[in-house]
Parts: sequence; C-alpha cells; structure tokens
Amino acid sequence: MLFATHPKFRDHDTGSGHPERPSRLDAVLEGAKWSGLAEDLVRVDPRLATRVELERVHPARYLDALERLCSGGGGRIDADTCVSTGSWEAALLGAGAGLASIERLDAGAATAAFCAVRPPGHHASATRAMGFCIVNNVAVAAAALADRGEKVLIVDYDAHHGNGTQDCFYDDPRVMYVSFHEYPLYPGTGALSETGAGAGVGTTINFPFPAGTTGDVYLAAVDEVLAPAVERFAPTWLLLSAGFDAHRRDPLTGLALTAGDFADLTARLLQLVPPGRRLVFLEGGYDLQALADSTAACLGALAGVIHHPERPTSGGPGSHVIGAAQRVQSAALDADSKGGAT
Repeated sequence: MLFATHPKFRDHDTGSGHPERPSRLDAVLEGAKWSGLAEDLVRVDPRLATRVELERVHPARYLDALERLCSGGGGRIDADTCVSTGSWEAALLGAGAGLASIERLDAGAATAAFCAVRPPGHHASATRAMGFCIVNNVAVAAAALADRGEKVLIVDYDAHHGNGTQDCFYDDPRVMYVSFHEYPLYPGTGALSETGAGAGVGTTINFPFPAGTTGDVYLAAVDEVLAPAVERFAPTWLLLSAGFDAHRRDPLTGLALTAGDFADLTARLLQLVPPGRRLVFLEGGYDLQALADSTAACLGALAGVIHHPERPTSGGPGSHVIGAAQRVQSAALDADSKGGAT
C-alpha cells in the first residue's frame, strides 16, 4: 500500500488551540504503527501540484489571492480558517500527494494509497476557503482523472458535509459525489434533495444522518442505496474523503461510530471498484486517540485485513434516512430520464 505524507504539512500553522493542528499527523502515524502494517507501507513523496492541475478546480484569481496572503505572512480567512507562511506549499503538496499517488497506482505499484495530508480540503469550493480547508485535494485528483476519461466515485464519510467537493462536480456527469454526514451540522448543506444539476442530476447522493447514528446504518446505506447507484454509474476510480470525526469521541460532532465501524465501512466501499484504483485522503478527525485508532482501522481495510481496534456499533437512529434517500434518488433518475426524452 502507498502512503503519502510530507513534513511540510506541519508548516500549515493554524495557531494555538485550533482543532486542525499538526499533532493530528502524529496521531495518523501512530495509527499506522498500531495497524501492524507500517513496514508494508510504500512511502510516496508528494510533489507540488502545478497551476494547470490546480486550475481544473480553482480559478487563477483565487489561487493568486491565496498565494499572496500566505507569502505576506498569512492571516485569518474566516472564523475557522486561517493560513500561515507555510500554508501555500503545504496546500500544493496536499493536492500533489493525490496526483503522485495516482501516478504510482497507474504504474502498478500498489492496490491502494492513503494520503495523510493537511490542511484538509473537502470544504474548499472553487473560489472560497472555509471549514479549515483552502485547496480541495480530492477534487484536484478527481478532476485530473475525469479529464483523462475516467469515471470517478468520491465517497466522503467525514461527519461534516463536503460542500466544496459537491459544488465542484454538481453538474458534472463524470463524477459521482456521495456524502455520509451529520445533519444539521456545519456547513448546513447536504440535504437529501441535493442530487445534482443539469447533466449531473442523480450523481450527487447525500445521507444526512442524525446525531447518534451508528455503523450498522452506514453499512445498510451502502448496500441498499449506494451499491445500486454505483452499479448504474460504473466508476473506474474510488476516492475516499476519510474524515474520522464521525467517531463517537470527536469533540466537534455527535455521530456514534467507532474505529471498528470505519474498518467495516471502508472495506465495504473498496468493493465498489477494482484494486489499483483506490485513493484515500485524510479529512477531519479531532480526537487524537480516535484518529489514531480509526487510521489503523482504515489502513487495515485498505490492506485487506479487517482490524477492529474497537467494536462496531449498532442500534442507533438514522435508518429512516436510507428509505428517504432511495425515494429521492429514484425521483431524480425518473426526472432525468423524462428530461432526456423530450
């Protein structure tokens, strides 16, 4: 398995007391050790994403403004999001981690890759930094793949809806975006009714789960809603936005998953595409112990070894969302077919 990270990710300085802090990377590396797979990880050195690669997602004026802010010493973009002098290079390397991993996977170097990057990316839209995110790492990778003819499935199981990623591909039929998230919760998007637009109708699927939702509900959502949709879409690549803040110990959220649930969920999702076309990006996760345990579980699943640092959960709320998602998806597909026939 490929493992992409870089010491310069620590140079993205968010200031004292910020939850998205450099010690998160320490927790991820600890999780890699605990997984028992550390010696099997093939290190990938991220490269700097080029302007051409970034501008598939972010316009030049946005990138120019972000680079100027960082080179001028950094500053606060909004109440949650700030940058420092080291943030620009960290962001380029974060996006480049996925691109370098794709190149290695194309060469047959491994069956999957895990990108331990920061800052995270899934809240960053084409023109706006927010929610700790400044460049959308998974979107840059997906756009690169789509532009060479791939059909890309992005599954985001961060507890916060990945509004930025959804916005990037909302009307793009080459990319399917699926989000499992807590609702209501920041950023307030990700309703069931958000199913895509134009040629992309039906390629956005949201599962807005209530606080307390457990792992059995996530697995049922995959089996009953996602798997049939993916069969119709026929993706050639799977990109996971792996936010581990759905863990029950996370201080920013109210979902009830454990590391065992992340093991089972990741393993189930990997079945949706062939080996060699599976790429994982670190997103959220702010309890360091939970982050380490969940990383170990995720890496185990990527290696084909189900590792349960904690027992999976069941019996929580949220099953009503599955039936609602089925109805919404059917309605979106029906509307799209009628629109295409006229």
